[in-house]
Amino acid sequence: MNDRYDVVVIGAGPAGSVAALGIAREGFSVLLLEKDPQVGIPVRCGEAVSARSLEALTDVDPHWITATIRRFRLVAPSGAMVEPDIGGHGYILDRVRFDGDLARAAVDAGAVLLTDAYAYGLVTGANGFEGVLYEHEGECRRVSARIIIGADGVESRVGRWAGIETAATLRDMECCTQMTLSNIDTARDTCTFYFGSAIAPEGYLWVFPKGDRQANVGIGISGTAAQKRRPISFLREFVSSHFPGAVVSRVVAGGDPCAETLRRITAQNVVLVGDAARQVNPLSGGGITSGMQAAEMAARAVVRALREKRPSRLSEYPREWRRKIGAKHRTYYRMKEVVRRFPDAALDDIAERVLRLPPEKRTLWGVFKTALVHHPSLLWEMVRTFHISLSD
Repeated sequence: MNDRYDVVVIGAGPAGSVAALGIAREGFSVLLLEKDPQVGIPVRCGEAVSARSLEALTDVDPHWITATIRRFRLVAPSGAMVEPDIGGHGYILDRVRFDGDLARAAVDAGAVLLTDAYAYGLVTGANGFEGVLYEHEGECRRVSARIIIGADGVESRVGRWAGIETAATLRDMECCTQMTLSNIDTARDTCTFYFGSAIAPEGYLWVFPKGDRQANVGIGISGTAAQKRRPISFLREFVSSHFPGAVVSRVVAGGDPCAETLRRITAQNVVLVGDAARQVNPLSGGGITSGMQAAEMAARAVVRALREKRPSRLSEYPREWRRKIGAKHRTYYRMKEVVRRFPDAALDDIAERVLRLPPEKRTLWGVFKTALVHHPSLLWEMVRTFHISLSD
């Protein structure tokens, strides 16, 4: 252990570990602080990712995969089921192994990892933020850093310490609860999503298989809906009805910031990545691969800033994020705002319309086009943003 590093990364989730890896392998000293005793625990995640997105970021270890997903099943309030062609496949991860291996890769590249290390403040000085205060093994410690990366999740304090406005509205903060169930029967290759005011108001309920008669079954609803009824209440009712013989092995709860990316994701020599920067897909609530993508962008900017001794190079990170992903996330946010207001009757109508489409047009894009008949101006915005042809 040293008391001075080029970079201190706070949070060893996927975004933090990827940032640490990208910087350490360029020869800079990196300290990676994780508040929990073990990386990856507790798991507060549905663990689903797009295979295409993950494979673009890393070589996928088969040991990370608990299920390969080839089908989506969307269940309307009426019970009508739509199975759109997802145009590829996805994975359900073992986040404990996945997160642990990413952190080990950072360590192998030269980063120093400390677990059970609780950051509680930044050190300020004449040149901005000069280090991090943290507690480890019962001792309060101080470490100096040229650049500080906040990868400390939805509850991020690093951004607030740096003067960044990080608050999310209650409407945009999804309240989530998940049970990991065993002794259940569910399709091993299918992710199922349930919609409707009686089952998941202003959100959705999911069943993600994990093999060996196991699944993650969870719910995410808006903070405003959760004020009226807690998500755990909806989830217990669903599990009791759909999986009466299930054994509950784990229950977790947390918030998911289904908001637009923060207006500022850097401040002086402080950089935010992942959930801390609100880089979750606002429509799906997924943030694993988008956080990893952001971390790679941030790492490149940090390396340039360190090599050239020019902190201003950090501004290249938010520009790259907005250009490559941020614009799409803004459109996803608008889509979420529209779709969450659909009454049950509209959701049922969408399901009926999609089921009348010929099989080759029952794609995820076909579902969205059908849904956005209720809001055609948003359809055109999607076309402009994603350059998708309407010819299909």
